[in-house]
Amino acid sequence: MDMNLWNINTEIDFFEKALKTTHPKKLFYQLGDSYYAFIPKGKADREMQTLQSRSSLIGEYAEKWAKNLFSPIAQKHGLFALNSVVCEEIGLSKKSSADMAFCAKNSMIQQPADIKLLFEIKMSIVSNYSYTKENGVNYIGDYFSHTGNPSLLRSDSMLKAIGKSINVRVTSDQAAKIPIIILGNSPIGSSYKEKIDRLKSSGVVQGFWSLNPLPTNKPHLTQTERLGFQTINNEKKLYELVSILLSDELNFFINAA
Repeated sequence: MDMNLWNINTEIDFFEKALKTTHPKKLFYQLGDSYYAFIPKGKADREMQTLQSRSSLIGEYAEKWAKNLFSPIAQKHGLFALNSVVCEEIGLSKKSSADMAFCAKNSMIQQPADIKLLFEIKMSIVSNYSYTKENGVNYIGDYFSHTGNPSLLRSDSMLKAIGKSINVRVTSDQAAKIPIIILGNSPIGSSYKEKIDRLKSSGVVQGFWSLNPLPTNKPHLTQTERLGFQTINNEKKLYELVSILLSDELNFFINAA
């Protein structure tokens, strides 16, 4: 497993950094005297509400983490990896900016011609962890062991990513040549397998990629038949996939009929 990609240590790092400025109750669910990243199966009769305070923090962390991972790849292509990119001409406003983009200019405000690759980031805490002040943050189980639906396993995350991609595609013809990738750190739900492959074939998106090579040791979906979804196992593969998207002048959005 490539340790530079998303893994258990990445998630522990998030919690340890967040705990320096944030109360545990804003990062963990409290059951009695214990804190958990997710409610373990069998610990509660019902699933608790999502920790919105944690969602925003892990979102910021994931965007910066992705920028650090992708920046060397962008640099090899003479581009900049940037967070929160705005381009009104293709529907990327300040309130709905691109989570990350490869751009020809080092600026948050971009023109369509200078945006070479768009990324929507749907990453979250995947595995389960316990926390105590005495012992810190410790891994206690994969996503099968808790009641949450992380990352690309959440239907609302999938629908938001798809909706934003469609909005970019239909706002302007200038967006037709810009590849769009959805980045996650989990498998996808089985109900989305054919849908994602159709989205890729029609050119709405160029792929859903999980940057978490080993989210569980149990059997799980690692890719779909037409590679609408695939799991990235190492940085070399990541570089190859990005290079392919940047190498050709293509019109990605085609008539799916």
